[in-house]
Amino acid sequence: MHPILFEIPGLNFKVRAFGVMVALGFLLGSWILGRLAARYGHDPKGDPQRYASITSWIVIGVILGARLMYVVVETLQGSQVGQGFLEDPLSIFYVWQGGLVMYGGMLGAIGFGMFRAWQLGVAPVHALDLGLVAGFVGQAIGRVGCLLVGDDHGKVVPEGWSWLPFPITLRVPDPLPEESLFGLQNAGLQLWATQPLMSLKALLVAFIGWQMLKHRKYAGQVSLVVLLSYSVLRFGVEMLRGDSVRGLWFGNSISTSQLVSLVVGTFALVMLWRCRDRRDPLPDARLNT
Repeated sequence: MHPILFEIPGLNFKVRAFGVMVALGFLLGSWILGRLAARYGHDPKGDPQRYASITSWIVIGVILGARLMYVVVETLQGSQVGQGFLEDPLSIFYVWQGGLVMYGGMLGAIGFGMFRAWQLGVAPVHALDLGLVAGFVGQAIGRVGCLLVGDDHGKVVPEGWSWLPFPITLRVPDPLPEESLFGLQNAGLQLWATQPLMSLKALLVAFIGWQMLKHRKYAGQVSLVVLLSYSVLRFGVEMLRGDSVRGLWFGNSISTSQLVSLVVGTFALVMLWRCRDRRDPLPDARLNT
């Protein structure tokens, strides 16, 4: 794996794989969002520009939300990291040291993005439908950065399943490259390839949402289906995860992301049931007639 892509000579500045892949994912997701806005927006000419303004708020929401959830989880668990936040509150803002939770980032992006959409006169729930589809494509690229740096790695593969190839399993390099997060205890071992699986999961969720856009009956239906799909798939992938820093509860039987998946998935399922007979006029109705 390649945590550091290259170093700029003379500046002692390292270009890290995770940051590069997250940036590429954001750029691709922003481009897709603009295309979706032109295709499904209320104003095909003006909406792409409005949605471009929303993306900068989404970035802020991702960073703040992901960091806040990490801080809350670590503090509630009473971990050494959480104790460090209590002793030095300024360290909460040291995001370059690591410590981000994807679910927090997604919730932050939703909140900030919908608020900015409301400010711009764009229907927030309609914007959410488009934003989640584009966002999960971007997340699929960002998860490649997790693979390159060794973050969010899986458990050791049982011997009976060791014949499974990449991207289901992967062999950890031995020796580990500089600043790898796979952990010395995993050097040379075969792990479940949870990072590629999460990329594939994100692409599948985006595809489901994209197909739903063509047939949705009301604003928000795509968002609910996307959230339900993501919750179910994320819960499953979490069962293969081998890093404990994400937070484990109830005797290490369930992770933070699985708890959030249960809440988000249940909410989405209940709302889909309650809105099963709902029909709203949509800006893209002209495309489906």
